[in-house]
Amino acid sequence: MTSSNSSRMEVPQAKEAMDKFKMEVASEIGVPLKNGYNGDLTSAQNGSVGGEMVRQMIRRQEEEMLGK
Repeated sequence: MTSSNSSRMEVPQAKEAMDKFKMEVASEIGVPLKNGYNGDLTSAQNGSVGGEMVRQMIRRQEEEMLGK
């Protein structure tokens, strides 16, 4: 059985853009995310960043599909 890494990027070249996006979203929602160690943040804070990233990506994809 192979191990699965959920943080593996499907397109490794996108890592830098995703990191930038993550920092922008964190800033927008007031989470003091920084590069490197963020163990001082709560799981709710970290989860809110990921959740908002997903919401924004879905919204952008829906708009693209509608031709906006």
